Amino acid sequence: MEQIYPLDTPMRQLISFNKLLEQYEEQLNSADPSLVQRAKYILEAQKPYPELRDGFEDLSILEARKDIIELLLADVFSGFLTQNEIKSAAIPYMNIVFNKSERLKQIIADAGEGFELEIRNMPDKLQYILQSAVILNFYYGFNLDFKRPMFYDIPDKNGVMRHYRILYNADFMEIIPTDKAKKLSKEDVDGLLANYDDLDYWKTMIPPNSFTVKGFVIANMFDVTADHSISEIKSTLIGTNKRGSDNFMEDFQGTFQSLFNNKDIQVGFTGYNQDAKQFLRIYGKGINSFILKDRDFADCNTILCQASNDTILNEKSYFAVSNIKKYYQESEQAQPYKNLYDQGFKSCILAPIADEGNLLGVLELVSPNINDLNSLNANKLEDVMPFIISAVLRSIEEEKNLIDAIIQHECTTVHDSVYWKFQQEAKRFISQEAIGRQPAFKEIVFKDVYPLYGQIDIKDSSKERNLAIQRDLMIQLAEIKDILSVAHKTLELPIYEELVFRVQSYIEEIKDALHTNSEQAIFDFVQEEINPVFHHLKREDGILNDMILKYEASIDMGTESYYDHRRNYDESVTEVNKRLAAVLDKKQEDAQAMFPHYFERYKTDGVEHNMYIGSAIANEREFNSLFLSNLRLWQLQVMVEMENVYYGFKSELPVKLDVTSLMLVYSSPLSIRFRMDEKRFDVDGTYNARYEIIKKRIDKSYIKGTNERLTQKGKLAIVYSQKKDEREYLRYVRFLKSKGYFTNNIEIVELEGLQGVTGLKAIRAEILYHKEESPEQTYTYKDLMETLKA
Repeated sequence: MEQIYPLDTPMRQLISFNKLLEQYEEQLNSADPSLVQRAKYILEAQKPYPELRDGFEDLSILEARKDIIELLLADVFSGFLTQNEIKSAAIPYMNIVFNKSERLKQIIADAGEGFELEIRNMPDKLQYILQSAVILNFYYGFNLDFKRPMFYDIPDKNGVMRHYRILYNADFMEIIPTDKAKKLSKEDVDGLLANYDDLDYWKTMIPPNSFTVKGFVIANMFDVTADHSISEIKSTLIGTNKRGSDNFMEDFQGTFQSLFNNKDIQVGFTGYNQDAKQFLRIYGKGINSFILKDRDFADCNTILCQASNDTILNEKSYFAVSNIKKYYQESEQAQPYKNLYDQGFKSCILAPIADEGNLLGVLELVSPNINDLNSLNANKLEDVMPFIISAVLRSIEEEKNLIDAIIQHECTTVHDSVYWKFQQEAKRFISQEAIGRQPAFKEIVFKDVYPLYGQIDIKDSSKERNLAIQRDLMIQLAEIKDILSVAHKTLELPIYEELVFRVQSYIEEIKDALHTNSEQAIFDFVQEEINPVFHHLKREDGILNDMILKYEASIDMGTESYYDHRRNYDESVTEVNKRLAAVLDKKQEDAQAMFPHYFERYKTDGVEHNMYIGSAIANEREFNSLFLSNLRLWQLQVMVEMENVYYGFKSELPVKLDVTSLMLVYSSPLSIRFRMDEKRFDVDGTYNARYEIIKKRIDKSYIKGTNERLTQKGKLAIVYSQKKDEREYLRYVRFLKSKGYFTNNIEIVELEGLQGVTGLKAIRAEILYHKEESPEQTYTYKDLMETLKA
């Protein structure tokens, strides 16, 4: 026996016609003889079946007593309306219906064999709570608004999903408490409403089977497919996360198919470039452009005919073609209809997506059938185009924001310490724009800030790079020479001897030193003269073919040349930059916590960094010169620690490079300005430009009166110009020496004058290096090198 409610429910549901029969009993007292006669007939006909009044839960009785149930419900289900009304008797909130109208029977039949009605989004847990809410309202008398729209989703005979809203008439229902029913106070109901998701709590207050419900409801259904489709389009376009999903276009297309009641309709989009007067493809998951077909962009005049051009571009109105084949043939296979015709489409609607007279793109609806899409049903788009336009405008804005975010992420980042200033200016800009003004984004300037600069540079990086190139070229030329020598010996052609001579000339040329244009000259020689010869020689069987294949296997595909020593050098530089930058970035977190300041670092052949500190950057925090002194000491300490980190992993590098360290002290405050064109901060003003000149030139400076470079392996150079800076940094060096950062080898040197800059001095302090496993054991640079060699 199939039960109505196989699950726990607060009510035992009995299908009963008692309330209906009571109405017929009242009609026995009617003054209308025809009503009295019909009431007697119906009451007499149901007498042999007391279960129809008492109630039953065996669903098989519905079929067994089908004829008498149809008689009982004849006045409720008018035969005159059965072909039009979508209606049935039902058990509320359950997928149980009976005595269906002829219209509903046909709808279910069209849905296909095996289709069963199922209320959308009605989980088992919700059924219990909804039934409990009915009890609270109609038995306990609490006025609760628990109603929610219910729908059946039913495909039609063409496979298009139709949506039907369900409205219940509960005139024929009655609720009877059992001995399990509890008395509930307002406080109890408040507790239930506060614990909507706690099913166990609801079962405690309204236990399973605590009520018996007898009767049935009349389920009236209304086709709301058009409204539902519009709502779905709106919801889909509003939901940003939905637009990025894999099945967005499939769902979106299905919604339009429901709106037009046509399973064959496909949806596409084409963007529009106002400046170039071109249609362009929009890239996204599942997005097609049918008018462009396989092209990325095209001029409007080549895609649209004159009529469609005027309608879409000028009038910003829909353009419908109900018979593409006819237009295609009459236009002598003109391009405006060729793309659609070639793809098998027979009708289309092209709807402009425009805002304030500006065309943003085109919504394309296409069908493989003539007349499916036409100027009449194009009017259905009136209700959905505002949402599409709104979504496109938002997508354009999101794309701009995304582009800005990518540029900022990939090219420049506004440092956290100064971000507040940019926010402040952006808010001012927005507020001015909101009151109708045309504001300009003001330049961001921080005045009276103190600069700090430091670098750890790879020593003799140009020399090391040239040496790597020289070695690779020597190896490549030697292999080429060997192959050509065998070719000359085997084939005895003088041309090969001439090529051997030229290869040997290049070897002699770069053997001692690599000249400025030698690399490019050798590359061109190999590409234009050697490679074609090798391609010819590979046809020869035997040793020549094997030698050439081995040679080609050693050639790097990216550089098209031998790339062994250069790869080692490049990988070494990359690793040095990556590790040292990571150390500096990590240490910066601690420094920012001490006092906010602007920080930027960049990788060259080593790692450089700039810092600026002052009250203008600190925003609401009060600045004191103590914080500048603290940052200087922090920088000095971190520079030594970075040197220690480097020599800790130097032995792991393919090329054992050396580094030199340098700091610049500049005591005069200056101003920095954010250059909008370069997306970076730079010093502001002619006087302050002296600081940038010194920064760019000091790493190449020499000790005055000597040929000795300022920067040396194993020493930290601190460049300054004022005596007070010398005293301050000597104090820091002595302090850090006591902590094992420096040796006693500390010197003060005067620098040769740089172009436009004189009077610079430097402190050079010899660094003590520590082994990680034995931090108390220290080494000078000389000791360290001896240890690494051992």
